[in-house]
This record gives sequence, structure tokens and C-alpha cells, in this order.
Amino acid sequence: MGKRKRVAVDQTAQDEGQKLLPQKRFYRQRAHANPFSDHTLDYPKSPQHMDWNAHYPGAAPGKRPEFADIGCGFGGLSMTLAPLFPDSLILGMEIRVQVSQYVQDRITALRTANHGDPTAHYQNVSIVRANAMKFLPNYFAKASLSALFFLFPDPHFKARKHKARIISPTLLAEYAFILRPGGIVYTITDVKDLHDWMRTHLENFPLFDTVSEEQLRAEGKGDIVDAVYTSTEEGKKVERNKGEKWLACFRRIEVARI
Repeated sequence: MGKRKRVAVDQTAQDEGQKLLPQKRFYRQRAHANPFSDHTLDYPKSPQHMDWNAHYPGAAPGKRPEFADIGCGFGGLSMTLAPLFPDSLILGMEIRVQVSQYVQDRITALRTANHGDPTAHYQNVSIVRANAMKFLPNYFAKASLSALFFLFPDPHFKARKHKARIISPTLLAEYAFILRPGGIVYTITDVKDLHDWMRTHLENFPLFDTVSEEQLRAEGKGDIVDAVYTSTEEGKKVERNKGEKWLACFRRIEVARI
């Protein structure tokens, strides 16, 4: 097949994919959900009860997610990372019904546009509707993840609602459990008070060390950092409004310091 004809075929596939992509206006709902409410969720009894093969066509048997995007929203980060890390499984977790359905439909459309080829991009990305504050250990085994993402989480401005923030000492123990030594927690927000809250709690937790953006880029994680800044709907909104973003990243260490 000549180069010009091959380019035309590729463009046709892209056009078909665009037609299949779901429209966000049909999936809108509230910006945030109450994590303490009963959301009628189905979840596995343990990580061993989770059938990942149903989520990732073509993945090797026993292969499990390596990246987890907590509160993934409309899936911008997950979709950006999928082609960058074709050998890693990426999982978005979202509690809102309509939003999680949008991401699922988006993944289906992108896979269809790639003609179901198990080696094509987007076979390595999936989503579950889940309450990460309650059921995260039901999905991920000890030291199974290399990256956890908390991008523009609900700030819960009122002091009486701070207990609902996704970063807290109790939850950090769970994050440290499922993150392998050397794994990275990525946080970003446009709310300075929330940034200070997340940074301070992570700095004070004995199983995490601060890692700078410069160090991450030097380690070859620049593509991930760029995606954290720019791939989400919230991040793009902050840019349009010429707002400021605060990034804080932390590495899971091997042994707690005493």
C-alpha cells in the first residue's frame, strides 16, 4: 500500500472514530458526589475476585492495572496515558453514574475505531464505577500499582466536610498499601488551600517522600507530568480562565522512617 493511500485509510479510521465518540452534553450531572452516600455499587470481595480480562481485551492472563486515576471524571488523563504506555493497564475510577458511562462509551468508541485490534491503543484502558474512599482495597492488591492520580479533586471547602477529602491519614495508609515501593502519587489542584492540605498530609505520612517535578522529568516521567497538567477537563478549564495549578508528587518509600 502506497504512503498516500495508507494516510487516507488512517484518516478515514480517525473520522469514523470521531463520529462514534459520545457527546458530553448527553452525560452531564453534578460536578461532585457525596462519597458517604449509598451509591448502590457492585464491587469485588477482594482483588482476587476481580475479572480484569473482561476490562482489557488481549491482555495477558493475570495482568493487572498499574495506573489508577481516582475520580477520573471524563477520562482525559486515562485516554492520554493509554497510547503513551501501551504495555501498562490503566484504570479510571469514577463514582458518578453518567460520567462513568460516558468514559465507558468513549473507550468503546475508540476501540471500535481501531477495529478491535487487541494490539491497538485503548485496549489497555478501562473504567469502573466505584467509591475509592470505601472500596479501593477490594480492587488492588498490595504493592500492585506504580502510579496513583488525584487530579482536581473535590475541595470540600467547608471545614465540617474536610473528612470527605480524598487525601487523609487513614486513606494514605490504603494508598501506601496498594502502591509499590518507588511508585508515585500525583496530585494537582487549582485550590491553594487544598494543595496545602494534600501536600502537608503526604509530607507527614512516613511512607511517602516528596519528589519534585524536575526530578520526575529527569527520570523520564515528563509525559506523565504533562498529562497531569493538561489532559483533564478541569485542567483545561483552569487554563481557559488563566488560573493557577499546584502540583505535588510523592514517592512510596520502602520502609517507614522512625
